[in-house]
Amino acid sequence: MTAVDLAVMGLYFAVVVGIGSYFARRQRDATDYFLGRRQLPWWAVMLSIVATETSALTVISVPALGARGNLTFLQLAFGYLIGRIGVAVLLLPGYFTGEQDTAYARLQTRFGPGTRRAASGIFMAIRALGDSVRVFASAIPLAIVTGWSIPVSVLVVAGVTLLYTWRGGLQAVVWVDVLQLGLYIVGGVTAVIVASSLVGGLGPALHSASEAGKLAVFDMRFSFTAPYTFVAALLGGALLSAASHGTDHLIVQRLLATRSLSAARKALIGSGLLVIVQFGLFLLVGTMLWAAGLDDGSGSGDQLFPNFIVEHLPVGLSGLVIAGVLAAAMSTVSSSLNSLASATTHDFYAPLTGRTDAKHLLAVGRWATVGWAIVLAGGALSFRSTDQPVVELALSIASIAYGGLLGTYVLGGIVPAAKGRDAVLALAVATITMVVVVLLKPGPLADLAWPWYVPLGLAITIATGVVSTGIRTRVPFERRKDGPRG
Repeated sequence: MTAVDLAVMGLYFAVVVGIGSYFARRQRDATDYFLGRRQLPWWAVMLSIVATETSALTVISVPALGARGNLTFLQLAFGYLIGRIGVAVLLLPGYFTGEQDTAYARLQTRFGPGTRRAASGIFMAIRALGDSVRVFASAIPLAIVTGWSIPVSVLVVAGVTLLYTWRGGLQAVVWVDVLQLGLYIVGGVTAVIVASSLVGGLGPALHSASEAGKLAVFDMRFSFTAPYTFVAALLGGALLSAASHGTDHLIVQRLLATRSLSAARKALIGSGLLVIVQFGLFLLVGTMLWAAGLDDGSGSGDQLFPNFIVEHLPVGLSGLVIAGVLAAAMSTVSSSLNSLASATTHDFYAPLTGRTDAKHLLAVGRWATVGWAIVLAGGALSFRSTDQPVVELALSIASIAYGGLLGTYVLGGIVPAAKGRDAVLALAVATITMVVVVLLKPGPLADLAWPWYVPLGLAITIATGVVSTGIRTRVPFERRKDGPRG
């Protein structure tokens, strides 16, 4: 990495911090800081959603899937689009009823404050764990190009992201996301061009890939152990997207910041279409790296694309593309910090203290942002390299909570008799069960493919809630029935 490349990266860092400083002047209260005064344009929110949900995991790990496999990961993105359409039709209208500050305020209306805090608490715990993986992933390319250690790289990424997020709030996060998305898309296109040129162009590279079966998109087998079969990817992707974009405050916060329900729907569905294109691009990057003979199959696949950037891109361009990779990382980290601080402030601090002054909550939110930055950096430092692609690891961790969160909303809609205690019990049982399934991998579930995690968690939540509701409503009836005979 030359001095020119490092200067390009340094300039990028300065620009994003400057954007945060610019929007800092507009932060008058908590509504500004967490929801952008609910005046953000739908297209900016759409681009921000794409930048946030894909992050460094897409830029680093998806090329490895393309290089060492084929394009079947793309089936997951088709499921993502289906899930978003469902959220846009069924869940979004409820979020635009009244003035809701977080995704979990809606649960309070249906089940009471206890359920709201339980859901928000689980969101914060799993989001912090999953995004610690993302911070760790973002440190990999920075360490490769600078020679810094992973711990130093983690602290640099977390520190720079904290600077603009702490000052500028959601507005800074969204507009920096727009810049970052453009930057790492340029990086992906550049990588395809340069890698394919090493084998005579895009045509010969695609021909070689086709002959080797690496352009296959659909796998129509049915399997509970293969992650990217059509049914697993479509069903798992749809439910994962429904949970992440319908119940995860990281995304719902952005939708609440748009001007209307119609704008939120356009942002949400549009993001689903863009994600398909983006996944396709970075899978193609991996295919081109394979065609150029740059992957010998040894070592971690997550280092393949960063090594290519350093070794094969021209001076200056290498620094720009690495900045794009870091941009992808920071887009998710910044979003996570702001959404975690928002949930902490609105779901816990404000109701438990009774403090509702918007200016006071702005100060609390900023300090919560600092606290969560420390948590994410600490979590990232605890991770070690793994043979599992980090994109799969992060999505597996996120799936621990997603089935339970989505199931709680579904339970409230399909079981009118369900109460707060039933919802909390169902959420707790599902989350604990999925922690065991995902992290401990017991017995017959050891080989369960990760796209099945959300459907499993959803089923456990609904079943537990239905049983709990049935027992609770039947017991008083039996007591009344038996009472007179005593």
